[in-house]
Amino acid sequence: MVSESAGIIVHELSGIPTTGPLVDSFGRLIRNLRISITDRCNFRCTYCMPEEGLEWLPNDAILTFEEIDRLSRLFVRLGINEIRLTGGEPTLRRDLPDLIARLAPLEADGLKSLSLTTNGILLPRLAPALASAGLTRINVSLDTLDQKRFWQVTRRDALDQVMAGLESLEAYPTITPIKVNAVAVRGFTREEDILALAGLARRKPYVMRFIEFMPLDAEGNWETDQVLPGDEIRAIINAQWPLDVIPGQDPSSTAVTYRFSDGLGDVGFINPVTQPFCRTCDRIRLTADGQLRTCLFSVDETDLKSPMRNGADDTDLERLIRQAVWAKEQKHKINEGEAFQRASRSMSQIGG
Repeated sequence: MVSESAGIIVHELSGIPTTGPLVDSFGRLIRNLRISITDRCNFRCTYCMPEEGLEWLPNDAILTFEEIDRLSRLFVRLGINEIRLTGGEPTLRRDLPDLIARLAPLEADGLKSLSLTTNGILLPRLAPALASAGLTRINVSLDTLDQKRFWQVTRRDALDQVMAGLESLEAYPTITPIKVNAVAVRGFTREEDILALAGLARRKPYVMRFIEFMPLDAEGNWETDQVLPGDEIRAIINAQWPLDVIPGQDPSSTAVTYRFSDGLGDVGFINPVTQPFCRTCDRIRLTADGQLRTCLFSVDETDLKSPMRNGADDTDLERLIRQAVWAKEQKHKINEGEAFQRASRSMSQIGG
């Protein structure tokens, strides 16, 4: 059957649920939505972006706060209970606290977590407003504590500002946990970098997490031999400070988290390359220009912005969302040679 409304055509495929929470054809319940609010960034991390040359989306192509609010409310009605705002660098979006204040009341409708992923450089100024607006969780990207190496990876001299940003968050206990994410790249990430970052989690109220390098760089230079497996990182830390896995973790979580055996801090490992977690993936993504992506490595997207701007009602949008989610990819196939297809966009254009 074909449904046509507001200038859009939706093919209603047999078997796609028309009521209830979002579910894909493999039975995975979709509960986690990541919304990119800008493709722009004030860093140029080598594993993500070229130093120069990326074309930014024009302002009128990016979802407005009103459109993000509308889609978020629809997604929460469909069972989404975690929303993370990403970029690019989301703190570059003017009036970001206003958007968070719009979304925070969705807690009454079932939203359990409203979080932000950031490079942290603007947090010294923004942390008070973000906390006041209702932000509940945050991820801060930080790949090394060495000043020179920080510049090498980000192409910016900003380590002190990022550390100040992290410290500013400590004054706001409603934002918890404070997670620090490091992308580990073989040939760059050294043992001393790993131990310094792990040590940060032992002296600060942060959860340190190490992420395997994925083929999402804008220049397409990723190679398998650049992947530093999480198990190797964990072995380095465990030799210095013994680790115990934390029992009872959510099977849909991207990270496996350990506690230092002496109780002084937590550290997690996100291993999408060596230990894919596709089987329990509950995530979808909305790009800054309103495209719904069902996997980081999607080659296809579903346009929600154009129908919305052409007058589609929530019923029309729900049909589009359910159809896209039902077709969610089974897995990313990074380790399957020629069967693997690189994502249609780089990480900064998709949203972290």
